[in-house]
Amino acid sequence: MERMVSIRWEGSTDGFLCLIDQTLLPLEYVELKFGCGDLEKVYEAIQKLRVRGAPAIGIAAAYGVCVGIQDFLDADKERFFSGCSKCISYLRKSRPTAVNLFWALDRMSRKLQEIEKMYTPEQFSARMAAEMLLAEAKEIHQQDRCLCAAIGKHGAALLKDDMGVLTHCNAGALATGGDGTALAVIYTAVAEGKKIHVYADETRPLLQGARLTTWELMQRNIPVTLICDNMAAKVMCEGRVQAVMVGADRITRNGDTANKIGTYGVACLAAMHKIPFYVAAPTSTFDFSLHRGEEIPIEERDRAEIIKGFGMRTAPENVQVYNPAFDVTPAELIHGIITENGIITPVTEENILRVCQQK
Repeated sequence: MERMVSIRWEGSTDGFLCLIDQTLLPLEYVELKFGCGDLEKVYEAIQKLRVRGAPAIGIAAAYGVCVGIQDFLDADKERFFSGCSKCISYLRKSRPTAVNLFWALDRMSRKLQEIEKMYTPEQFSARMAAEMLLAEAKEIHQQDRCLCAAIGKHGAALLKDDMGVLTHCNAGALATGGDGTALAVIYTAVAEGKKIHVYADETRPLLQGARLTTWELMQRNIPVTLICDNMAAKVMCEGRVQAVMVGADRITRNGDTANKIGTYGVACLAAMHKIPFYVAAPTSTFDFSLHRGEEIPIEERDRAEIIKGFGMRTAPENVQVYNPAFDVTPAELIHGIITENGIITPVTEENILRVCQQK
């Protein structure tokens, strides 16, 4: 099974951020390149879901800082740090819910502060500083690859041979710097010799499950059946599914989990049918400043995604529309959270702190 690379940096400090345009899949496979002067295009790529998935958004934002500072490679110390700080502040506004975006930009900001203290204005070299920031972005990317592998290993132990696994949205290689979170569990289980059949919710309104998850799984020769979102209860009732595996965009300290809209409904159905519901996410997805799910900011997206999805109007022009991009699954519906440090079960604040604080 060949591993997909959905995001990468090409070249040195004057190089390019390269990523797959996920809005075009599965009809077209197009790689985008962002270099000097393209910071606004990186912002647009994050905002318009050309790159998506919480870990991948964080990696793209870190590399986005490296794109933005290409305008300042010959600047003096004051201008370089002012320009870099503005790049970081600008990228923070691209999307509100996925905590990895802010986590990665916080790391880049701390590295910037560290560099600033290291050199006097006379000693300072913008290109040397840019190299250090690029190294930090690459470290964020590499760490995510390792996290995905660890999540896959821990989670695979939960899956048995001949299991049916339902997933919602896309939490695979397209959404991360490695093999994914939820899909990494499946990839690892299959690599261990287990036969797994995936049921992929289409994931309205942007069809990430239909367009991305099924495409990605088929690239890896994993058996997958696409279902409409409103068929999940039917396949559970028929005994086709023995586990649910999803990713996460933000998790509060009590375990309440924000993920793609529709996840909460799937969790309720799983509880009704006594099917274990698992969340797979790195510890960087936890936001310990928030205690409960109702504190998570939920992005509301353009009404056109619902009434005119993919170019065809499917509802009256002037109908009122509510389009939240995420919902929150309460911790009590989650059987376990699979992290790189191990599995959190039962999902309690005490267990979360214990597992997440492991070094």
